[in-house]
Amino acid sequence: MASGTGQQHPIRLYLTVWTLLFVLSTLSYLVDYFHFYGYLRWSLIILLMVMKAGLIVAVFMHMAWERLALVYAILLPPLSLLVLMGLMAIEADYTFGTRMLFFH
Repeated sequence: MASGTGQQHPIRLYLTVWTLLFVLSTLSYLVDYFHFYGYLRWSLIILLMVMKAGLIVAVFMHMAWERLALVYAILLPPLSLLVLMGLMAIEADYTFGTRMLFFH
């Protein structure tokens, strides 16, 4: 019986991704080890988290080999929500500042 042959990726690709994930995880732990505080700490943690998620989605979920239209259909809605959440955070900060200015 002939077995179905699918797309095979070299083991080197997976070892490279695992190594990069290990390095990124180590860097995220070093952020706490070196006691970064405030926006720098959270920016570094979120940046490293997004990089790890991107690697996982691209390689292990095979998004790197999909058609661009499918990639856009999957990635654009969450990215749009992140942009809207950022805009809402800016608006909330402005509203809070205005209330403190006029009602305090």
